Amino acid sequence: MTGTPAGPSPDPETPRAWVPTRALGRAVLLTGLLLVAGVVLGRVDLVVLAAPFALGTAYALRRQPAAPPQVWPGAAEGHLVEGGDLAATVTVGNPDRTGYDLAVVRTRVSPWLRVERAGFDADAPHQGPADRPFATFVPAGTAVDLTLAGTALRWGRHAVGPAGVRAATADGLLLSRVVVAEPARLTVYPKTEPFEAVEAMPRAAGLVGAHHSRRPGEGGELAGVRVFTPGDRLRRIDWRISLRAKQLHVAATLSDRDAEVVLLLDVLAEAGRSGGVHGAASVLDTTVRAAAAIGEHYLHRGDRVAMLEFGPTARRLRPATGRRQYLTLLEWLLDVRAEGWPDEADDQIFGPQLLSSDALVVVLTPLLQERSAQMLAQLARSGRFVVAVDTLPADLPPPTGRRDWAEVAFRLWRLDRDVMVEQLREHGVPVVRWAGAGSLDQVLRDVARLATAPRAGAR
Repeated sequence: MTGTPAGPSPDPETPRAWVPTRALGRAVLLTGLLLVAGVVLGRVDLVVLAAPFALGTAYALRRQPAAPPQVWPGAAEGHLVEGGDLAATVTVGNPDRTGYDLAVVRTRVSPWLRVERAGFDADAPHQGPADRPFATFVPAGTAVDLTLAGTALRWGRHAVGPAGVRAATADGLLLSRVVVAEPARLTVYPKTEPFEAVEAMPRAAGLVGAHHSRRPGEGGELAGVRVFTPGDRLRRIDWRISLRAKQLHVAATLSDRDAEVVLLLDVLAEAGRSGGVHGAASVLDTTVRAAAAIGEHYLHRGDRVAMLEFGPTARRLRPATGRRQYLTLLEWLLDVRAEGWPDEADDQIFGPQLLSSDALVVVLTPLLQERSAQMLAQLARSGRFVVAVDTLPADLPPPTGRRDWAEVAFRLWRLDRDVMVEQLREHGVPVVRWAGAGSLDQVLRDVARLATAPRAGAR
C-alpha cells in the first residue's frame, strides 16, 4: 500500500456526505432505554450499565468527517501495444483529518483488458474479474492505490472505470455516500505485424525517399553510361569508358524520390469474431494491424503515407512523412469502426478525385459488399495503381442456425465472392490475401512493371 497526497478537498457543504449506520442507531437506542429504565425504576446499576455505551459512542464521534472520500481511476502513460503489460490504478483519497476504518472500492474494466493481479498490495496475485469489491483502510490526509496489472488484449480506447468507493469511520458509526468517478481512458495501439516489401514503386512524386524513380537525376542507382553533354558534372565522368571510346562519357543515375502511398480502409462491414492479440482476428483486426504495418514500412523509408476510409463518413488523414505521421496514423486507426452504408446514401461522397494520380493505393477490404468491388473497378478505370488486400478471415465459419439451407447458402456466397475476385483480377486489380511479411512483394513487382510499360493514348 502506497500513500500519496490527496487531491483538493471537495465542497464541505455537500449535503449528507455521511450518514449514521445501524450500529450508531443501536448504540443510541440501547443507551436511551437503559437511562430511561434506570430513572423510572430508580436503579443506579442500569445507569452505570448505560455509561460505557454513551461514552464509547461520544468518543467515536469526537471527530466527524466533513467531506466524502475521493476516488479517481488512472492509467500509466506510455506507448501500450496489444499484448503489452497493463498498469492501471484506482486511487482512494481521504481529505479529512479522520482516518477511514474501512473503504470499499469497486471498479469496472474493459473486457479487452485482462487483469491478472489486483489489490492494494501490488504483488498480491488475483485471478478472476476485477470488478469485485476491494477493501482497505485509509489514514487521514492520504491516499492509497488499488493496483491493476495484466495484459492488453486488443487495440482501441478502453475504459478503466467507472469506479466507486464507500467508506466507514468513527468505529463504523458513520458511513459515507457512494462516490463514483468517471472512467479513465487507456489507449492501446495495434500490434505492428512484421512487413517487408520490395522497393519497386509505380511512380514517385517528391524529392526525398528511398525508392528509385524512372526519371534520370541525382541518385545512387546506376542507370547506364551515356555521352557527355553540357551541364553534366565532371565527377560523373567514366574515364575508363571515355579513354576506350575516345569521347567523354558520364555515368547516368536514377533520382532517389519518395512515393505517396494511400491506405484505403473498407469499413462497410465487419465479419468474424475478435479473440484479441493471441486469438482469432476479425476483419477490423486484420485491417487495422495490416494498415499499421504497411504504414510503418513506408514511413520508415521516407515515403508519404495517407489514410482514407471507404464509408459514409470518408475520414481522411493527409499524406505526410516521419515519425510524427506514424504516431498520428496509429491514433487515427484507433477510431476505425464498421459503418454500414445506407441504401439511400449518396455514393458520390467517395471518388477517385480524393486520391493523387501518382499514388499507390492499397485497399484493405473484405469484399463483402458489391460497393467495394465497384469502388476498386472505378479506381482501376481512372488509371490509379491499385492493390487490393483481402482482409476476410480464411477460416470464417458458416452462420449457425437451425435451418438446413444455412450452410448451403454460405457455400453459394463463397462461390459468388470468388467470382467477384476473379472479375477484379481480369479488370487489372490484383487481389492478395494479407499474410504479413512479403505478402505484397509479387503484386508490387507486377504493378511497377505495368507502370513502366507504355500506355495507349485515348482515342
